[in-house]
Amino acid sequence: MIYSRDYKFEDFIINLKWENLPENVQERAKMCFADLLNALILGSHSAQFDAGVKTAKEMFGKGDIPVIGIQETFNYYGATTAMGHSSNAYDLDDGHKIIRAHPGTAFISGILAAAWEEDSTYKELLEALVAAYETTIRSGAAMIEHYNNYYHSSGSFGPWGIVAGAGKLKGWDRERLNNALAIAEFNSPFAPGGRSVEYPSMNKDGVPYGAMVGAMAMASEKCGFVSNCHLMDGEEYKKYAEDLGKKYEILDLYFKPYAGCRWGHPAIDAVVFLMRDHGIKWQDIEKVVIKTFYQATRLSKIVPKTTDESQYNIAYPTACGIVWGDFSFEQARDENLGDPRVIEMMSRLSFEKDDEIDAMFPEHRCCKAVITLKDGTVLEGGLCEPRGEAHEGFGFEWIEEKFMRMSKAVMTEKALKDIMDVLKGDLNVKVRDIVALVNRKENWTDR
Repeated sequence: MIYSRDYKFEDFIINLKWENLPENVQERAKMCFADLLNALILGSHSAQFDAGVKTAKEMFGKGDIPVIGIQETFNYYGATTAMGHSSNAYDLDDGHKIIRAHPGTAFISGILAAAWEEDSTYKELLEALVAAYETTIRSGAAMIEHYNNYYHSSGSFGPWGIVAGAGKLKGWDRERLNNALAIAEFNSPFAPGGRSVEYPSMNKDGVPYGAMVGAMAMASEKCGFVSNCHLMDGEEYKKYAEDLGKKYEILDLYFKPYAGCRWGHPAIDAVVFLMRDHGIKWQDIEKVVIKTFYQATRLSKIVPKTTDESQYNIAYPTACGIVWGDFSFEQARDENLGDPRVIEMMSRLSFEKDDEIDAMFPEHRCCKAVITLKDGTVLEGGLCEPRGEAHEGFGFEWIEEKFMRMSKAVMTEKALKDIMDVLKGDLNVKVRDIVALVNRKENWTDR
């Protein structure tokens, strides 16, 4: 393959200005940051984050950059590492169908740490996020094509996004950006998505290691490491730059109402809605059959002993939906696993591949629920697609409701409202002030 630099990606990153973005893209950027901040807040209450903080201390030097959820500070690489371990800890972040992964969680740690380090404004942070989303999703699609549709996990795309966003905040020119992007893309971790859904663990989407590679690519460029073109400089992949600034992939993101793998969301909604429509309770149910797409049937069905096993699972979240009507942070956290009603309900569930539904994947991830009651009544629901899809056209209010519903488990209602007011308000507020507001001890109910 022939490589030649035309700097279309780099120029897009450098020249992107808030004032030139369509209003719907501006609103979507605010939604994305609010949703990712929610993920960082809740992720700071996880064993994965604890490991990330210890890793940051073990590997990197001290600094003055704070991370969401604790009072300790780190240098850029340590802060990126620590928050890279929390952003995807509860798998409640945005996703994109083209790359079948979660771009935002993969790069928010490095971009937020850079925004604090550069004393950036909220507007500058949002500009960096848009630049990262638009170029990461496209470069991710090229990576998938280049490696013969290998199923990468989210962490594989994070290094590029961190360099794109952090490089913009630092004011790097096209040459430095090109070099750092090339380092990041070449050394991206090939996190195996197929293994992660079948054998869940903290490895999950590979986000922490993608974040570290992104931070290391920034350091390598700064220290004189020289790469030689990135994949988007290849003639076969320059097509991905043709609609930059014309079509905004950020508008095609989906958002999650539940704290778990997106592939399990249709099953949760299918049973919750069918039970609601017929006024039945979990005690009435004899068995449930979920007809779904093949990839969803691959999700683990074990009784979870850790939060990661609960999220990359289809039986446990579905059972939680039946018993609790929800699968949120509260149901996924380690402390609340083991509800005997949920565990018993898991034994009543089965999951089958449906050829027609499978043919719709990945453009549509749907399922049907068939519930048999103890009195022999059989209830079959219609085709169910998960909530939060891009075509629904919802706005910031949807994300705000999710933020308030989930983070109330760890923060005061007043603090959550104050944070939302800031994120909906003055774009010239400093990122340092936003982080300081979130981290106030009195705002946390368990600090």
